[in-house]
Amino acid sequence: MTLFFQHEPPAHAPIVCDFTDAPDTPEERLNEYGQLFGAGLISRERTTTGVTLTFAVRMASWVADLAAREAACCPFMSYRVTHDDETVRWETSGPTQAQPILDEYYELYQTAATASVDDLIASLATRGFTVTHSPDDPFQHTQPDDHLNG
Repeated sequence: MTLFFQHEPPAHAPIVCDFTDAPDTPEERLNEYGQLFGAGLISRERTTTGVTLTFAVRMASWVADLAAREAACCPFMSYRVTHDDETVRWETSGPTQAQPILDEYYELYQTAATASVDDLIASLATRGFTVTHSPDDPFQHTQPDDHLNG
């Protein structure tokens, strides 16, 4: 496998996702996931520390670009995109406190086409995460509730 993109989180990175500098909105990102999954997802796997998505190799540039945008938004996660002649693998992993986000990420394959961002926010809330934003603030912050930081 050839490394195409990699991001390792800084030590003690807070578990916060921030769309402040993102070139897209959360709604556009969710829609893009649905398009990407429909265009070339081969398989997905939930590992003990993360999620591995496997795509057709023709999707390599798109996958690496989206992984880089995810790394900019949620830098507390580890992202690795590799490819060979037939497939591209996107591995995302994170600390224990971020596992509920990774659970949601794994299920995104089934929900991206029909869920709204509000649906995802509600689902994250049931997993112990709070997402805050305001109408004047086009980005969203995701962080674990205090009881998860123990």
